[in-house]
Amino acid sequence: MFKRLLDYNDGEELETVVLIKNSQLRHTKNDKLYLALMFGDSSGEIRGNYWDANNQDAATFNTGTIVELNGKREEYHGGPQIKIYSLRVVGPQEGYDLNQFIKSAPEKIKDMKEEINKYVFDILNPTWNRIVRYLLKKWGKRFFDYPAGKSNHHAVRGGLAYHTLSMLRDAKGIADNYPQVNRSLLYAGCILHDMGKVLELTGPAATQYTTEGNLIGHLVLIDEQIMMAAQSLKIDTESEDLLLLRHMVLSHHGKYEYGSPKLPALLEAEILHRIDDLDATVYAVTNALQHTKPGTFTEPLMGEDNKRYYRPKKDEALDKSKPLE
Repeated sequence: MFKRLLDYNDGEELETVVLIKNSQLRHTKNDKLYLALMFGDSSGEIRGNYWDANNQDAATFNTGTIVELNGKREEYHGGPQIKIYSLRVVGPQEGYDLNQFIKSAPEKIKDMKEEINKYVFDILNPTWNRIVRYLLKKWGKRFFDYPAGKSNHHAVRGGLAYHTLSMLRDAKGIADNYPQVNRSLLYAGCILHDMGKVLELTGPAATQYTTEGNLIGHLVLIDEQIMMAAQSLKIDTESEDLLLLRHMVLSHHGKYEYGSPKLPALLEAEILHRIDDLDATVYAVTNALQHTKPGTFTEPLMGEDNKRYYRPKKDEALDKSKPLE
């Protein structure tokens, strides 16, 4: 029985079956080809470089391929990587399934569904409530299965729902503290803000961007879904309620340089942007710290301006936290 990828320690040679989560053919400074690979299984993911590659290797060891990996785990620039000895494509007759290599959110789908539905009951505005229910029903299967991203944060099965639920919990605390916040609008914005990712991404296994995702993006895709829902439900498409809801999703990235077509112009839209950014940051930093030795720093986190974070030698709260990836 093979050990899982993250069960190996630095300096230990490994032999295991993993999923290639990402494969890119690149050039070295000397203009030689190599494959930059990201391996993953249910324990997490580690990168590795396949040197002296060629176009045939790129076609063989592409994203989404299950392979037998032989090599050694090493430390490189403060983070783990695999020194690859050999790769072999695992055939379908060997009994492996993609689902075996997919990490899931730390909460059960059933529990997340129940809790999110409780928040839906607190959306008292009939327009927002009907649209949220309609779209949750339409895209529910993907919504509770898909990741919230390809790599930066919540990149696990069920990650989209987990990210949404975490934001709803933050939203509740903020609305409880600030009575001037429109709770119904904020909750509706939390549930819908990233739902366009069910169209932007391919799913939880070897996640890639769809053609729609690359050409349009999830902000515009969910705005389109909201308008289609309003038409199906015979809601006035020129009503202010619908306009406010559309603004929530279209402005939630907060800044033009972050891909937001509009800047937040509602109190609730500003809060939505900030708790979205907060939850993504907390997840990404926590995930990195969970894979960092006590008393050392994380790798530079690209989504956090390449900052590195220190893991204290004693950190009971982090030690007790649920493994993310």
